[in-house]
Amino acid sequence: MKPSNATRPLRIALLSPKGPLYRHKTGIFRKDLRAGPLTLTTLAALIPPEIPSTVHIYDEGVEEIPEKLDVDLIGITLITGSSLRAYELSRHYRSQGIPVVLGGPHVTLVPDESQAHADSIVVGYAEETWPQLLRDFVNSEMKPRYSQSASFSLQRTENLPFPRRDLLKKRFYKTTNTFEATRGCIHRCEFCVVPNAWGTRPFQKPVSHIVDDIKRRGARKILFYDLNLFADFTYARELLEALVPLKVTWFGLSTTLIGRDPSLLELAARSGCRGLLIGFESVSPATLKSFNKGFNDPKEYRELIERLHASKILVNGTFVFGNDTDDLKSFDEVRDFVLTSKIDLPRFAIMTPFPGTPLFNRLKSEQRILHEDWSKYDGQHVVFQPTTMTPEELQIGHERVWKEVYSWRSISRRARLQLENLPLWWGANLAYRFYARNLSRFYNCNGGAL
Repeated sequence: MKPSNATRPLRIALLSPKGPLYRHKTGIFRKDLRAGPLTLTTLAALIPPEIPSTVHIYDEGVEEIPEKLDVDLIGITLITGSSLRAYELSRHYRSQGIPVVLGGPHVTLVPDESQAHADSIVVGYAEETWPQLLRDFVNSEMKPRYSQSASFSLQRTENLPFPRRDLLKKRFYKTTNTFEATRGCIHRCEFCVVPNAWGTRPFQKPVSHIVDDIKRRGARKILFYDLNLFADFTYARELLEALVPLKVTWFGLSTTLIGRDPSLLELAARSGCRGLLIGFESVSPATLKSFNKGFNDPKEYRELIERLHASKILVNGTFVFGNDTDDLKSFDEVRDFVLTSKIDLPRFAIMTPFPGTPLFNRLKSEQRILHEDWSKYDGQHVVFQPTTMTPEELQIGHERVWKEVYSWRSISRRARLQLENLPLWWGANLAYRFYARNLSRFYNCNGGAL
């Protein structure tokens, strides 16, 4: 299908659905935990210039998705936890005669499943395939599937438009100054979606492009979405050196390996780093080994946290419960470590076997997958049979740690007097406190149908 009037702009709607836990109004996330997405704004920027178009973005995390859309084409990005909602939306709009394209991590992991719910799907990164799909669409030649090429690169100019952040309703987000320098991850953690969806080859944007994007935004506080900004220390140094003269403050993600290079950590602080999300995952060496994350060493955790704090960098530390080596003592061990090490913003997840990962395949072969209701595959529900506890014990223990770590007493115990970070620290802790105290209320919430 294409616009009936060749002179009329192509009308496109780009949707980001959410699973029940994170949906607007009925979900659990507060504004202090929401940052502007990059996927839809990048897709909007990738529309070929020779195709006149109008674009509207709808993020179900902050707003309702309209029941009726007066558009020619709908694109939906989905992760596993939002996939059933995406399929529901696709079915609804296709019944109105609007073609729907699906893409995102879940589509890349299970393309054959997703294919059945769309007119076309995009597998892998979309910088090259989405523009081609649109050209085909306006010529009534859209194919059922578009896949990332083996030669894909983020070094090509045509693959690097500046995201259309102007299309976001910025009042709903803590910040829309979100950026991305790299994609992919060089590690092969058993539970991780990334190496199984996109491989372990890192993709890097030219540092000059990132600097230009920051400058044109006039951004002073920025957030990097990169899964591991320090995967390549050489590239990281080049980026950090380029950030120094910009005098920004920034937040991003890293592994614990940054603690093994003091000069890189010093440069990160000098470049304006004020917070890092670090996947500690566990305080048990046996658990980390089973995750294929043996490069994490719990003996080094405290020193790393102390050095980050000394550099005025907040620590957003993440932990996972439910590995085969975890038992009922694991909950208290992680809680005690978080409190005594004064992790600024601790986060906890239940081990989730996302489809297409080695973890899913292993548990499936062991007949330990409890169900394939993808809406519960959100890191906060138990969807498999643990080895050393019941599913109920895992769910209850996980929720208990959230509540105990974000009690008023525990928040004050973790507090540190760093005035420059205090507003952010308190805002995020209050938002996570709400999250922690309301998990049980949202576990089984109904999303509602169109």
